[in-house]
Formats: sequence, C-alpha cells, structure tokens
Amino acid sequence: MPGLASASIGVWVGVGARHEAPDQNGIAHFLEHMAFKGTERRSALQIAEAIEDVGGYINAYTSREVTAYYARVLEADVPLAMDVLADILLNPVFEQGEIEVERGVILQEIGQALDTPDDVIFDWLQEQAYPEQPLGRTILGPTERVSAFQRDDLARFTSQHYGPEQMILSAAGAIDHDAIVRLAETLFGHLTPRPVAVADTARFHGGEVRHEKALEQAHFALAFESPGYRDDAIYTAQIYASALGGGMSSRLFQEIRENRGLCYSIFAQAGAYADTGMTTIYAGTSQDQVAELARITVDEMKRAADDMSVAEVERARVQMKAGLLMGLESPSNRAERLARLVQIWDRVPSLEETVARIDAVTAADVRGFAAQIAAQAPMALALYGPVAGAPDLARLQEQRAA
Repeated sequence: MPGLASASIGVWVGVGARHEAPDQNGIAHFLEHMAFKGTERRSALQIAEAIEDVGGYINAYTSREVTAYYARVLEADVPLAMDVLADILLNPVFEQGEIEVERGVILQEIGQALDTPDDVIFDWLQEQAYPEQPLGRTILGPTERVSAFQRDDLARFTSQHYGPEQMILSAAGAIDHDAIVRLAETLFGHLTPRPVAVADTARFHGGEVRHEKALEQAHFALAFESPGYRDDAIYTAQIYASALGGGMSSRLFQEIRENRGLCYSIFAQAGAYADTGMTTIYAGTSQDQVAELARITVDEMKRAADDMSVAEVERARVQMKAGLLMGLESPSNRAERLARLVQIWDRVPSLEETVARIDAVTAADVRGFAAQIAAQAPMALALYGPVAGAPDLARLQEQRAA
C-alpha cells in the first residue's frame, strides 16, 4: 500500500470452536491466550516487549472457524513481527503456572460475557440455531471445561490443528512481498504436513431460549437460516440485512426507533460460515414494549417481501461497496480480508469481481430472499431480561404465516 509507513501481518489458522470435540469446548480460545504466555525463546513479558519496544502492537482472536494472530509494526520491523508470530505459534511451552494464571483470566472473561446481556444473548441464539452441534457451542466454552484443561490437552489440540495446511500468512501495508515469502520459508518451511480436520456439517434447526432476569431492558434476538459464504446468495442476504436494519435509514430503525420510539438499539446483520449462515435481528427495549417490538419486527419482515424498493436496494448496495472500499484503506482490514478470501476460495478474487457480484443483486432477488426469510426459513429466538410479556416462538411463527 504505497504511502504507508506501517504494515499489518498475521497468521490465520483454520481452526475455531466448531472444530472442537464436546469435551474440548473452549480449548481453541484457551490456546490463543496461551500463545502469548511464553515460548522456548521468550517469556510472556519478552513477547510483549519485543513488539512494544518498536511501537507496535500484537493481538489475537478466536472465532468459530478461525484463530488469528496478528501484529502491526513499522516497515523496518516486519521481520521482527514475523519472528515473534512464528515463535508463539510454533514454540509455545505451556508452562503450568502460566496455564493456571490464564485459566483465571479466561474464567473472568466468561463471567464478564455472562454479565453483558447483548453479548450472551447471541451465544444462546447460536445454540438454539445449531443445537447439539459444534457450531452451536460458545467460543469461550463452559466454566467446567475451561477449569479442567491441562497442558496435554493444549499440546494435543495444537498437534492436531496447527499444521502448515491450516495456516495462512497475510500481510498488507509497507511490505515487500518477496522478502516476506523468504522469511516465511525460513520460519515455517520446516513444518511437516498433517491431516486437515473437517468440521461437521452444520444443520440449522431453530428453537427458543428465554431467561427471565430483573434487568433494565428486555433483550430480543431472532435468527433465520441464510446462505454460507461460498454461496452467491450471500450478497443478497447481506443487502437484505442492510436494507432491513443496517443503518439509520433502514426499515427497522426508522419504524421501530424513529417513528415509535420503542428502542435505542436495533439492527439486522447477515453472518456466514462455510456451509451455513444466519440473518440476525437484535433489539433492546423496555419490559412493557417488547411484545409490540417483536410484532412490528415480524410485520416489517413480511412487508419487505412485498415492497422492498429499488431505491432501498441501491442504497444498501452502495453502503456495502463503500464499506468494502473504506475497509481497504486500513492495512489491518486488508490483511484480514486477504486471509479470509484465501481460506474461502483458495485465491483472492479481484475487487472488480466482488463489486460485480454485489451489483448483480436485483430488487427482485432481495424481495425473493425476504419472502423466504419471512415465511419459510427456520427461526431461532432468544430473550433475556424482563421478558415475561414477550411472544414465544410459536406465536411469532403464527404471525409469519398470517
């Protein structure tokens, strides 16, 4: 990226929560934490100091399909960042004392998530959408599993899933491609191939979960089965979600917040995995308004199937393209996008190809998708807080069919 003085570089490993066995739930995230707790060459403090001494930063995250380790540094420090990343990935020591310290940190993280309603409700929603499946389990894992993981468990999971075929090295910004390839060969070239674990095929079932609690707000979340990221229809799903609840001009925001004042926060989004996807609607409202909010949400979904306009689709399409293009101005976003495209397609489609796919979506396509979501797609419902007056899943299904 000409003109930049810094670079973002990372390794995206094709393993996440959906690759865990039931008794491993939470271990991918635990392993991400342990990567920073010491290697054969560096202590935990030395890992942090190596990057921060040159003004950079290093971090990681775990999702249901990917674990990513990445750093942002100045151009001259790219070799250092690559060396540190290779070190934490390939040479972790899993020292028992550090395992116990980090176990406590993760248990605190789980507690914090449980105390954050608009976080935990999405874990419950995911579980209802994909019950008794790896994709439905929480990324952090249950406290009883996190409390039981030992060094051998971490080492075994690393051996199973951290092979060269699972890793994608991606960089953007002030970089020299050929130099990075040479560094990669030096740092990772000795790795031996190992079998790639294939995740179980996901099956969206749907269902309802309701947790009564004396909170200030009633939290309401709906999910519907939608396309995976290898399905061309993902672009239709994303445009639909944007038009329905993606911004201040969207239908849900205008009708439920602006016209009726029923909530402060409401949105819709289309998420995707390799073999399935979820279109999700979320809102937080008061106890006495949650029933009305749920009713209007379903009404707006049904109305979108009948009268989603060309102008609305065009606005959502432009927002989607603008978000893509603006994101490319960030080296961190660009590096992540490159890694994800290689993971999905084993190549990096041109920007023109992606824009053409977005532009190919018509208003008729969006209305057709809206009709499927409004009337046919399996549905999951999660409610949290003072939700005694909220309609149940059966009532919402009746409203969809009416």
